Amino acid sequence: MQPLLRLINLSRNFSNLAALVEVNLDIIPGEVIGLAGRSGSGKSVLISILAGLYPPSSGDVYFAGQRLSRFQPHAMRRLGIEVIHQKADLADDLDITSNIFLGSELGRPARWQWLSMPDQKHMADQATHILERLGVSFLSPREKARNLSGEQRQIVAIARTMARPARLIVVDESLVTLSLAVNRRLLDLIQEWRDIGRAVVVASSSLDDLFGVTDRLAVFRDGRIVAQRATDAVTQEEVVALLAGSPEQEPVTPIIWALDSYYRARAQVELLRHQQALLENSLAAQDSRNQELLAELANQLQALDVANVALQVAQRRLLTEREEERKHLARELHDQIIQDLLSTNYSLEEIDDALDQMETTVVVAEARSSIRSLIGELRRICSDLRPPAIDNLGLGAAIQSYAQDWAERTGISLTLQIPPKLGRLPENIELLVFRIVQEGLSNVRKHSRATAVSLCLEQTTARSLHVSICDNGQGLPVAPDLAALAKAGHFGLLGISERVALTGGRFELRNQPGAGLCLEIDIPHPRATTPT
Repeated sequence: MQPLLRLINLSRNFSNLAALVEVNLDIIPGEVIGLAGRSGSGKSVLISILAGLYPPSSGDVYFAGQRLSRFQPHAMRRLGIEVIHQKADLADDLDITSNIFLGSELGRPARWQWLSMPDQKHMADQATHILERLGVSFLSPREKARNLSGEQRQIVAIARTMARPARLIVVDESLVTLSLAVNRRLLDLIQEWRDIGRAVVVASSSLDDLFGVTDRLAVFRDGRIVAQRATDAVTQEEVVALLAGSPEQEPVTPIIWALDSYYRARAQVELLRHQQALLENSLAAQDSRNQELLAELANQLQALDVANVALQVAQRRLLTEREEERKHLARELHDQIIQDLLSTNYSLEEIDDALDQMETTVVVAEARSSIRSLIGELRRICSDLRPPAIDNLGLGAAIQSYAQDWAERTGISLTLQIPPKLGRLPENIELLVFRIVQEGLSNVRKHSRATAVSLCLEQTTARSLHVSICDNGQGLPVAPDLAALAKAGHFGLLGISERVALTGGRFELRNQPGAGLCLEIDIPHPRATTPT
């Protein structure tokens, strides 16, 4: 596919300062590109050129195959390039509706065919509709822009972009100024723009936002693009290393055996690093023995990091092998033992049909009933070991089936919320989320004394899944110490924390204001595939 936007050796100088240096970047329709970089790295300069605020000092910009020579805001908008700036640029003396349709007014035919008059009512209706899509409302679309808050002004700027038939939409640090609800709606809009074939450029200081919505990342440092990576093929730690110019990309999320242990260990490591830096500064001129101590301290820190990474790899391998063993055992039980029991049950049915003695018939009936009960129990065990629905139908169907069975067995009322369009995730992620739900509901049954529980899965971004399990039970008297729970033989929460940590996710336990406990988990993952 031909690029919609092509930048070739693009540079911009301000006097003797090189703000942008030989930037090369292609963007195709239906692609979301993220610009990552620290303040002053060149992102905003590039966006200002695309907005037509000033021309490049050298290099070429091609849009839809046409080389651009005029860099002015109205010329860029005519091409179909819309920019949502970090600080909304509104006309303070105009109202909300007029700002949304400024330069693209909707008109009605006038007395002369070559002249049209602005249709204020139609524009006000359309403005209200656009704002509703953003999930916001104003007291009146006639409110003057000067009376709006910073976030409200930003919302109007976003609505103005939605009112125009843009081919390329540039979002410049706008996400960080918005509330969480509006931020998520804008992320959803970016996905909608992508799906209908619009190209989108997103510059943000939040790596969570960039990883949640982009297809590709361009990393800026000192006015240059130092790397371009497919978002699914890179980690946040690697991007941070590129931003900082670090020669080595050390893992920054090793796991020991529980999150609380990891964080305490990491804090100690950081303290040791700080002490090392102080020693290096204060003892630089001292004898060789102090230098040897510093070297030994550095070696110990490096060894601790290596051990942590080794534990992470070992734990991931252990979980993978355990899942494979469960899968094998479930198949053995289903394909052999259950089939043998079914065959025996059919034989008993034939014997029962052939016998006339009442007493023998009762005995055979009892045996058949026991076999049916055993078959049902074995099927339940197989489902717990390896839910068949997760392989065939995906995570949503597997959790729905398990939750319904769990509620029937325990008598605890369960409310389930699953996105109707939850796509297929990688097998390891689907299994991990399913095991977390299993363990979470098991904890509710064993310890909470709850009568009702809610289970919610929410796709917060294209690459993040939020799982919450909240009950109305007794909650926890104090914040849980995972290490202490493990010593007491309670491994449920510890197992959940280990699984979450292996993905680089987030794990939180909190008591609800009324009663009960909430387990909140965020799981990062590659972009989901559309279910067939």
